[in-house]
Amino acid sequence: MGNSKRITLQQAAEIVKDGSSLTFSGFTIWRRPMALVYELIRQGRKGLHLIEVNGGPHTEFLVGAGCVDIWESCWVGHELYGKYGANLSRRVGNKEILVEDYSHAEMMFRFAAAASGAPYAVTQTSLGTDIHNPAYDTLGNAGRRDGKRIASQKYVFTEDPFFGAGSQVLVPAAKVDIAIMCVQQVGEEGTVRVSGQYYSDPEAARAADITIVMAEEIVPEEYLRRNADQNTIVSFEVDHILECPFGAHPTGMFGRYDVDGAFLKDFYGKTRTQEGFDEFAKEWIFGLDQMSYLDKLGWPRMLNLKANTALNYSTSVKRGQ
Repeated sequence: MGNSKRITLQQAAEIVKDGSSLTFSGFTIWRRPMALVYELIRQGRKGLHLIEVNGGPHTEFLVGAGCVDIWESCWVGHELYGKYGANLSRRVGNKEILVEDYSHAEMMFRFAAAASGAPYAVTQTSLGTDIHNPAYDTLGNAGRRDGKRIASQKYVFTEDPFFGAGSQVLVPAAKVDIAIMCVQQVGEEGTVRVSGQYYSDPEAARAADITIVMAEEIVPEEYLRRNADQNTIVSFEVDHILECPFGAHPTGMFGRYDVDGAFLKDFYGKTRTQEGFDEFAKEWIFGLDQMSYLDKLGWPRMLNLKANTALNYSTSVKRGQ
C-alpha cells in the first residue's frame, strides 16, 4: 500500500464538503485537530454538523467562523482557560445554530453503538431530566429529522423486556460522515498509536464513513508491529493520513507538548463578540498556513510547551499561578 493514504493538510480539508457531519479525536483541550480546523475555516466551509462526545477549542473556532449549522454534544469550553463556549453561546442566543443536547454518557453510548454497527444504544442515563423533554428536541422541532443521517427521533422510552429492570432510553447511533483525528503516531498504512489516554477515538474512527488521521509523525508500520498491543486503531479503519507537527496547538499532545493555556485564555477573552472573533481569526488564521502559524508563535513559546520525554509534560510551564 505504501504511501497511498498520504495527503496534504489542504487536501484533507477539501474532503470535508459543505454540510458534512464531523466528529473529532481527543477530549476537551487535548489532541484536537486544530491545524485542520484552521484550514477548514480558511477554505470557508459552511453548514457543518458537529457530532461529538464533548466540544472544545476546535468547536469554538468552527462555530465562531460561521462554519457550523448543527452541534450535537453535551459541553463545550476550554476548561480552566475559559469555562464555557462563548462563541457557541452567542450564536445560540442569536438563533444562528441548532444545538441538540444529550448527556455526556449518552453521547458516548451513541458512538459505541455506531462503532459496533448497532442502530441505537440502551441506557438509563438522564432519565427524569429535561434532556428528554420533547420541548427540547431541537432537530425535531426544526423539522430536520429525516430518519437517514439524522435519527427520526431523539430518543425512545421502553421497558426492559428481559430482567424487569424498569424504564430504559434508546438513543440513536451517531451517524458521522468524517472523523478527524489528531494523534502522536500513524503508520504508513494507517495504523494509529495514541500515547496516553485515547478517550473515544476508536469509537469515533469506526463510527465515521471516512477517517482522516493527522499525526505528529508518520512512522514505519514495521515499527508499530513490534509492540502491536500498544496500537489504538487498525489501518483498515483509516482512509487518509498526513504528517503535521504541532497540529493540535493550542490544545495539548500528551508526551509531546502541553496545552497552550495563555493562547486559549487570550482566545476566550477576546472572542466574546463576533467582532472580537473576526479580529482574532484575522491575526491567527487567515493569510497563514501551518508553518507560518508556527513561525508566528515562535520557537521560544513552542520550546516552553515541549514535554520532557521522561515525564511527558513540560517542566518549563509555570503551573498553579
